[in-house]
Amino acid sequence: MARKDVKKTTKQAAVPEKASAVAAAVTGQTLTLVEELKKSVSSAYTQYLKDLEQDQKLRLVDTFLAFLVVVGVFQFSFCLLGGSYPFNAFLSGFSATVGQFVLTVALRLQSTPENTGLFSGLLPERAFGEYVLASLVLHFVLIHFIN
Repeated sequence: MARKDVKKTTKQAAVPEKASAVAAAVTGQTLTLVEELKKSVSSAYTQYLKDLEQDQKLRLVDTFLAFLVVVGVFQFSFCLLGGSYPFNAFLSGFSATVGQFVLTVALRLQSTPENTGLFSGLLPERAFGEYVLASLVLHFVLIHFIN
């Protein structure tokens, strides 16, 4: 077999001095990716705090979500450090924490005033009733999983 050598030609594009995926001109300065990330996180956090000041129910739900995260981290670290002798008990407890977190996030999405257009036919009382019923079913199944 005859082998043909093929030369590849590449065109080099002009690369700016500060190659940043997200570079924006703000008052004549370019922002780096890290600065842009800090700015967006800061503005999102400020907006989040402003929303929490207006709605006490969201503050309560978010506090419960933070509690569930702490409990989940505690359970997982205890399993790693202390052992998981009754593994089905650990699995049931951790699944209950994760499941309750998911259900609470769904409740938060349904009860946020900005999402009323998405859930137009759903009253907040009905969303809370479904949340309670789903939580009872979740814990009923997981208690029977321990047995």
